[in-house]
Amino acid sequence: MMKDENMSDDAVIAATRNWLEKAVIGLNLCPFARAVYAGERIRYVVSDARTIEGLLEVLAAELEVLAKTDENKTETTLLIHPGVLGDFPEYNDFLEVADQLVEELDLDGVLQVASFHPQYQFADTEPDDVENCSNRSPYPTLHLLRESSVERAVAAHPDTEQIYQDNIKTLRQIGREGWARLNVGAPRKP
Repeated sequence: MMKDENMSDDAVIAATRNWLEKAVIGLNLCPFARAVYAGERIRYVVSDARTIEGLLEVLAAELEVLAKTDENKTETTLLIHPGVLGDFPEYNDFLEVADQLVEELDLDGVLQVASFHPQYQFADTEPDDVENCSNRSPYPTLHLLRESSVERAVAAHPDTEQIYQDNIKTLRQIGREGWARLNVGAPRKP
């Protein structure tokens, strides 16, 4: 969903926090998110970019900020970009460009980019398959992660491969209706 011109950055962040609380943490879609969220170590950045080039500039700046910031202060960044890449196939293609940027900035092995999108669709699924909701956020969002955080999380979790299967099970149990009741999509225009 694209940001309404009259919607403030605070409203975009509030919708994203609501999604984190109710879906990501509430349904335990990411068992690593709760501690980072509770510790207030997530940086929320709303980009006003309207072009891919503009988003790349913001992404480069945010990657550098995260790399230089003490992880006890900021462990991860959610770069929310409601004005660009609203089309999921275009967004999905952009992820390769984002990964190339990480390499160009010599941050490969230090940071990585994960992805969330309102129309997220895993390969070999239909658009309405509920398991796609595990990566559906209110707005297109690039999740900037520290490799060291990912490594610690993987070491602490007995079976990270099981997370995806557990998410499918959880989402199929609540179904599309249960997901809709969570009310974690972007706010609608009044």
